[in-house]
Amino acid sequence: MIQNEIKIYLAPFQGITGQVFRSCYAKHFSGIDAFYTPYFTSINNEKKLPSRKINELNFVSENGIPVIPQILSKDADEIIRFANHIEQLGFTELNWNMGCPFPQVASKKRGSGLLPYPAMVSEILENIFNKIHIPFSIKCRLGYFSSDEIDELVPVFNRFPLKELIIHPRLGKQLYKGSVDKEKFGHVANQLQTPLVYNGDIFTTDDFNAAESQFPDINTWMIGRGLLSDPFLPARIKGLSLPVDQKKHLRNFVEELYLSYRKQMNDQLSAIGFMKEYWDYFSKSFNDPHKVLKKIKKTKTFDEYEEVVSDIFSIEC
Repeated sequence: MIQNEIKIYLAPFQGITGQVFRSCYAKHFSGIDAFYTPYFTSINNEKKLPSRKINELNFVSENGIPVIPQILSKDADEIIRFANHIEQLGFTELNWNMGCPFPQVASKKRGSGLLPYPAMVSEILENIFNKIHIPFSIKCRLGYFSSDEIDELVPVFNRFPLKELIIHPRLGKQLYKGSVDKEKFGHVANQLQTPLVYNGDIFTTDDFNAAESQFPDINTWMIGRGLLSDPFLPARIKGLSLPVDQKKHLRNFVEELYLSYRKQMNDQLSAIGFMKEYWDYFSKSFNDPHKVLKKIKKTKTFDEYEEVVSDIFSIEC
């Protein structure tokens, strides 16, 4: 059964889901309705962004799939500056990262580190909505220290015309450990007046079906680690057709991704580093993920990497 009414977003991952990944993914797989970029930060110059950041904003869509830039900031002026910049480039939405759990970010009251400060969030939103002209969404967690923090934020969120609120039902201090708090997510869903998106721990179609059964009013879902591990997952969830030879399809994708990184980085060996980061997740597509990842991690040259990948697809599938 094809579930056309369901929308699925790709969650942003620093160091992995940049423009190169989005382009390759959109070319090889179906089922995604929007790509969210890894966060931008330190947008301090009104006139010019660094070339690395400009390159990440070269395309407002990939194969017809819209790209949504995301910003990590606690500075309303910085958010406004970035919103105006991406609007001029043709983007149609800005997402605010209030979910990043990593201590080096949260300790500076950014990402999920902002969640314990509802008054600060309210002040930032007041300033933003007076001065931006494109739709604005938020990605957050239930809190940093306690899920009670989201209870203080719900009235704040309800005061503003947010396009969507994407909630990963963990605490920031959990990082990705422990389990998601679906009960709390359900409680928050009943209080919010803004469109809600569920994000967190959807690794299989069974995971999705369980979440959809628990939250029948949610029709938009964000998937990150599950998609990186199984690139076919959005298509499986939507009941879309899959290639007959999935192994060959995956190999073509990962080879194009590798060559695209090499091209972008002018054949510097750092391209292998980007691929190793992706294989942390992609290895789960194989029968023995630990063995596969161990082989990949040992490679130090392009020749070694290519030989190992060839062996993996010949032996491990």
